[in-house]
Amino acid sequence: MGLAVVGMIAGMALGFAGYFGGFGAFLLVAALGAIGFVVGRFAEGDLELGEFFRSRDNRRDRRR
Repeated sequence: MGLAVVGMIAGMALGFAGYFGGFGAFLLVAALGAIGFVVGRFAEGDLELGEFFRSRDNRRDRRR
């Protein structure tokens, strides 16, 4: 499934949540979607848990 289709599905889910549940439901669906995205990237191996807790100075040193 392409990224455009995934984006369309996410947009439709947010639209339905906003229409039927109000702004609070819209924010809840958006937050859960963002959390799901991060967990999915972590599960695929694209992210490491240490990247969230490492200081900025350590990230700069690693890139050199």
